[in-house]
Amino acid sequence: MKANVNVGDQKVYRYRVTADDVAAFRGDIVHPVCATFALAREIEWSSRLFVLDMRDDDEEGIGTFLTINHKGPAFVGDEIIFTATVETLQGHELICTFHAYVATRLIAEGKTGQKILKKEKIKQLFGAVGS
Repeated sequence: MKANVNVGDQKVYRYRVTADDVAAFRGDIVHPVCATFALAREIEWSSRLFVLDMRDDDEEGIGTFLTINHKGPAFVGDEIIFTATVETLQGHELICTFHAYVATRLIAEGKTGQKILKKEKIKQLFGAVGS
């Protein structure tokens, strides 16, 4: 793992909400706004950008937790600006805070956790669960 990330470092990621992102279950639209689960996917990506910089070729990131305080809607066509900030980096564990805005309106905030492990270790972990 590369030691090229420090506490306080930030990554900014922009995402435009599409019709596929709306809150829908089994084909029924609940609300015509970005669903929390779609937001979660993009939040994970915003902090994964650090992992992509840090991992060696024989390593991969694996999510350990995600907390989302979903505070407001993002409508189809809105651009969400995610800012992920390194809160802690201990060993191979990366904890980030994030804020998500549409223009100046905060729509979500929270934390993500990831560990950077050897791909072989991840394969072994998944194999042990599948047995």
